[in-house]
Amino acid sequence: MRLIQYVKDTHAEMKHVSWPTQKQTIIFTILVILLSIVVALYLGAFDYVFSGLLNQVI
Repeated sequence: MRLIQYVKDTHAEMKHVSWPTQKQTIIFTILVILLSIVVALYLGAFDYVFSGLLNQVI
């Protein structure tokens, strides 16, 4: 009985959700991909530099 009420409540709440438009979804997806690439390059550059310094020390 509680499960049925939960599903009904969830369905009712989903009607109140403000879903993004298709254009917003595409823009946010591209933004996430670009930021992920930038962060990967940033961390990769630091890894490269610190690996080189560590190799010189050892």
